[in-house]
Amino acid sequence: MTTASPTSVDSTPIPDGTDPGGGVLGGRYRALTLGIVSVVLVIAFEATAVNTAMPTAARQLNGLGLYAFAFSGYFTTTLFALVVSGQWCDRRGPLRPLFTGIAVFGAGLVVAGTAPGMWVFVAGRAIQGLGGGLVIVALYVVVGRAYPERLRPSVFAAFSSAWVLPSIVGPLVSGAVTQQLGWRWVFLAVPVLILLPLAVMGPALARSEREHPVLRGADFDRRRTLLAAMAAVGAGLLQYAGQRRDLVGLLPGIAGAVLLVPAVLGLLPKRTLRAGRGLPTVILLRGVAAGAFFAAEAFIPLMMTTERDFSPTLAGLTLTSGGLSWALGSWLQGRPGAERYRGAMIRGGFVLTAVAIAGAALVLIPAVLSWTASVAWGVGGVGMGLTVASVSVLMMRLSAPEDAGANSAALQMSDALGNVLLTGLAGVLFAALGGGSLAAAHEGAGGGGSPAAFAVILLVMASVAVLGALLSGRVRARA
Repeated sequence: MTTASPTSVDSTPIPDGTDPGGGVLGGRYRALTLGIVSVVLVIAFEATAVNTAMPTAARQLNGLGLYAFAFSGYFTTTLFALVVSGQWCDRRGPLRPLFTGIAVFGAGLVVAGTAPGMWVFVAGRAIQGLGGGLVIVALYVVVGRAYPERLRPSVFAAFSSAWVLPSIVGPLVSGAVTQQLGWRWVFLAVPVLILLPLAVMGPALARSEREHPVLRGADFDRRRTLLAAMAAVGAGLLQYAGQRRDLVGLLPGIAGAVLLVPAVLGLLPKRTLRAGRGLPTVILLRGVAAGAFFAAEAFIPLMMTTERDFSPTLAGLTLTSGGLSWALGSWLQGRPGAERYRGAMIRGGFVLTAVAIAGAALVLIPAVLSWTASVAWGVGGVGMGLTVASVSVLMMRLSAPEDAGANSAALQMSDALGNVLLTGLAGVLFAALGGGSLAAAHEGAGGGGSPAAFAVILLVMASVAVLGALLSGRVRARA
C-alpha cells in the first residue's frame, strides 16, 4: 500500500467561494474523482492479485530462487520513477507522466504475463515499477492542482478506501483465475481494466490542465535524477550479489554499495540514517515500517502454499484481513483527540506489526491452526494503519511550507528503499536457507519447502519492527 508524493506540487489554492462543484463527487469534480479512484483501484487489485498468483508463477517458471526479485524489482525501478515523475510533473504538468505511466504499467503486465522464464518475469515486474512510480506521483500532483484545499483530505481518504474492495475480491478472483485459467491471465487481464479509468478521467483531466496550466516549467534537477538512477542500479546490484552468494557476486555487491550509499544520503534529509530527532527519524520510520511489513507479506502466500498446502485462493485470502484492518487503523489515528497520542500510536503500531509478523510464523508449527496467520495479519494491518498515517501527519507538521513537497518525496523514497532492501534481504535469506532450490519448487505443493527459511525471514522482519518501536521515541525533536 505504498503511496507517493511529488517533489514539488504547484497547488495554487482554489478559493472555496469560487468552487461551484461542491464535494469531490459534485458536478465539477465527479468524473475526475471517479477516474483517479479507478486508477488506484486497478493498481490495488493488481497488487493483491499478484500476491495470490506469485507462488504458482514462480514454481511454474522454476524461479523460486528469484521469488523476492519479483517484488523488490518493482520497487527498485520505482525509486527512479518517483523522482523523474515529480520533476516531469513540475515541468509539463501531470497529464503526460500519468498517461505514460499507465501505458508503461500495462506493458509491464504483458511482459510478465507472457514471460517464458523467471528473469523475463522479473523484468516485467520492473517495467511495472517504472509505470507505477510515474502514475502515483502524477495522481498526487493532480489532487494538488485540481482540487481546493478543503477537498484534498476527502480525495486521499478515497485513495485508502480504494484498497478495501481489492483486498476482499482480489485474492478470490486471482485465485480462481490462477486455478482455472492459469496465473498468466492474472497479469494479462489487468491491462483491459486500465481502459475504464482512462475513458472516465481523460476529458476531465484535460480540462483541468487547461484551467490550471503550468505557470513555470521547472528544469530537471539532473543531480537528483542521477542520484535516483544510482539508487536503483545500486539496489539491483546488491540484490544480484545477494542471490549469488559467491566470489563472483562480490564485485557487483561492492559496486552496488558504492552507488547506493551516496545516493541515499543525497536523496534523504540529513541525519536520516542516524535517526536524528524529529523529521529525520520520521522519514526513517516510514521505510522501516513498509520494509518489514511488505517483506514479510511477500512470503506469506508462498509459505501457506508450501507448508500448509493451501490453494492460491486461500493463500491470498490470508492477507485480506490486513487490507481491511489497515483502513481501521488509519481511521482510529484520525479520531478527535488522537493527536496528543501521535508518538504513542506510532510506537504501538510498530509493536502490533512485530506481533503480527511473529504470529504469522507460528503456522510453521504443525499443531497451530492455519487461520492464525490471517488473524495475525489483521493485527498487523491495524498497526500499519496507525503507523503509516501518523508518520505522514508528523512529516507534514514538521515541514515548513516550502519544504513540504521535498519532504513528502523523501518519505516515499524511504518507503521504496525499505521495500527494496528488506525484501532483497528476505530473498537472500530464502535462497541461502534452501527455500529456492528446485527440489523445494517441485515438492512445494505438499509441504516440501524450507520451514527454516520462512521462520528466519519472519523473525528478522519482526525484529526490524521492534527496532522501529524503539526508535519511535525520537520522532519529536527536543524543545
